Amino acid sequence: MDESTFLIIGANGQLGKSLQQKYPKARTADLSELDITNLESINKYDWSQITTVLNAAGYTNVDGAETDEGRVAAWNVNASAVANLANAAIKHGFTLVHISTEYVFDGTKTPHNEDEPFSPLSVYGASKAAGDIAASFTSKHYILRTSWLIGEGKNFVRTMLDLGQNGASPKVVSDQIGRPTFTIELARAINHLLQTKTPYGTYNLSNSGDPASWADIARAIFQDAELNVNVTNTTTADYQANKPEAAQRPLNSILDLSKIESAGFKPADWREDLREYIKKEVA
Repeated sequence: MDESTFLIIGANGQLGKSLQQKYPKARTADLSELDITNLESINKYDWSQITTVLNAAGYTNVDGAETDEGRVAAWNVNASAVANLANAAIKHGFTLVHISTEYVFDGTKTPHNEDEPFSPLSVYGASKAAGDIAASFTSKHYILRTSWLIGEGKNFVRTMLDLGQNGASPKVVSDQIGRPTFTIELARAINHLLQTKTPYGTYNLSNSGDPASWADIARAIFQDAELNVNVTNTTTADYQANKPEAAQRPLNSILDLSKIESAGFKPADWREDLREYIKKEVA
């Protein structure tokens, strides 16, 4: 597997940084070289040496996507741009690795498997579902559906650590249940699929372990960071009561991991990765 023929898109995001660590010889492209939302830019790019495109780009501001401007941006990056990449993959024959989300579902089933029909609650979820459909038209694709991403950058763990270190006692949602996905685990899963030449398709990927609420995870963060912080439970409805711009979110984000486990990949327990993550953050 020649990683010098890999192209990482969205290389400066949380997942992109982990992919760069996993594939230090991979190519990256800034907007001046490749704008995936621009069909002309896609057509002008030299794909001749590219065998695998790792698409870690995405519009991820879930609430922002509910605004007039955000709605356009979300569909442009999460759907139209993926269709552009899919067309390029068909034309040039490269493998497309695309990252999805459990927000393509409404959270009424438990757990979510790869064959569940789309039922997004938000603009963000709908735009990601459209991107999944576009990516699936390529003959060589891996779509990895993830939940609650945590890596290098702004995320829930860092937000809680900042609050705890400043003496705050946060109210945290306790009726949304799922598992975090650490970007190092997602990069490891992508590498497994590519190295083992697992059959193309859609695979759920989060960390393993007992499902938990955001409030449960907040308590685990403070425990591992040895911060004496009181976390108060709140509901999604109460948390969003004074936020008319807030998007609807699935209450159940638990992903069925049996398909990727049957392909030989065993995700690490989220508690283990959380401890390691916090060790680095508070060092």
